[in-house]
Amino acid sequence: MSVIKLYRHPLSGHSHRVELFLSLLGLKAEIIDVDLASGAHKQPEFLQKNGFGQLPVLEDGDTVLADSNAILIYLATKYDQNHTWLPVDPFLAAQVQRFLSTAAGPIAYGPAAARLVNVFGAGLDHKNAIQTAHSVLAVLNAHLQNRDWLAAEQPTIADLANYAYIAHAPEGDVSLEEYPNVKQWLKRIEQLSSFVSMQHTAAGLAA
Repeated sequence: MSVIKLYRHPLSGHSHRVELFLSLLGLKAEIIDVDLASGAHKQPEFLQKNGFGQLPVLEDGDTVLADSNAILIYLATKYDQNHTWLPVDPFLAAQVQRFLSTAAGPIAYGPAAARLVNVFGAGLDHKNAIQTAHSVLAVLNAHLQNRDWLAAEQPTIADLANYAYIAHAPEGDVSLEEYPNVKQWLKRIEQLSSFVSMQHTAAGLAA
């Protein structure tokens, strides 16, 4: 089996979703931290791996992949022989894609953006990000009223894609107290065998 390398940052939720999935699949990977503060992700060597200069990047032998959700799909398709993390059923596969889009859309512009302001000093509209976060969390809380997972009767890559930025939402001044179903969903993910957590930051409500 080829050596898998994951280029990541320990405070990146996008990186964490891939690191978590590698662990859940039982795949050993070399974790390589990229120093964002020094601009290592914008240097020519890294830009050859991902022209957008973003993390994470996965190397699996000669295969080089960028974009966290694309990497999740790749890993599920190649290494999950049971097709549980990315179901082959057309409807369930579409549901997974629906919530991958949620992770790339309102989660990215909501809790992830709010956290970026507090943790990294990003020049974003913090108030708007918090409002967006609460809007999407209310929808997810209702969605999880009578179900354990976002897209299927078992955890899928849709759950992993949305986990980190929701779990760390308080670091961006987004409280989860009004969303009991979301909090229970987070606990279910954290109870999965081989779960690995993302580094916490003493910022916002988590200070």
